[in-house]
Amino acid sequence: MSAVSAGIRFDAVTRTFPVRGRRGEVFTALDGFTLDVRPGELLSLVGPSGCGKSTLLDLLGGLSAPTSGSITLDGRPVEGPGLDRGIVFQQYALLPWRTAQGNVELGLEAKGLPRRQRAAAARDFLALVGLDGFEGRYPHELSGGMKQRVAIARALALDPEVLLMDEPFAALDAQTRESLQRELLRIWQATGKTIVFITHGIEEAVYLGQRVAVMTSRPGRIKHVVDVPLANRTADADIRTSPEFTALRHEVWALLQDEVRKAELLERPGRVSDLLDEKGEEVVGIG
Repeated sequence: MSAVSAGIRFDAVTRTFPVRGRRGEVFTALDGFTLDVRPGELLSLVGPSGCGKSTLLDLLGGLSAPTSGSITLDGRPVEGPGLDRGIVFQQYALLPWRTAQGNVELGLEAKGLPRRQRAAAARDFLALVGLDGFEGRYPHELSGGMKQRVAIARALALDPEVLLMDEPFAALDAQTRESLQRELLRIWQATGKTIVFITHGIEEAVYLGQRVAVMTSRPGRIKHVVDVPLANRTADADIRTSPEFTALRHEVWALLQDEVRKAELLERPGRVSDLLDEKGEEVVGIG
């Protein structure tokens, strides 16, 4: 991989949208959002439903522009989509008529790589995500976890400076999710990519992130950034059972409690529909 990891800076980013049918009214998704992501860091981002996490990812991906403020990638302003950013969504978005290798080759075709070169690269990236031997399988022949591995390989094949991940494991069963969490850590350690990982799961955020950025309820701002000084996360002994992990999970849960309650009042007054469980392991989204 040739691309170096890049740092990201969100500087007082605000994003508003006009309210349909109400002339002059605007909906504020993000307000003065400021955050630095270090080069080569895996940063987890959590917040209550509706706080603007996905809006933030759209802005970083260059799919929309801030109303005010700025976003820079390695000092360069983000002004549109680019191959320096790879995106992995919750839905795999694989082309059903292409094999696993064909899906990974898709972006490489757009870059104009010769056929043999892109085929070799696709095989290498499928091996990196643990799918060696599955190059010729079609999406309908793969499990959900395997499809998501293909999506990750496709994003990595473009050799982006930053990998953006929007709740990529949310639709998977618990066992597959934990397996892919360990796999992502291994890939991150192997590639050194800067990764921004959006999640509703507090345990997932703490397990994956070197830091966890906690957002406020709408309009989204940074409430606090929690350092996660855990080592050997992929060791045989599950670090999630350690007192240190439990304390960090509780710290993030405590920061989110009030924000979740505020979000409830904003979305559905008088109705409890967005709850933290008693261990603070998940924030269940409002429909």
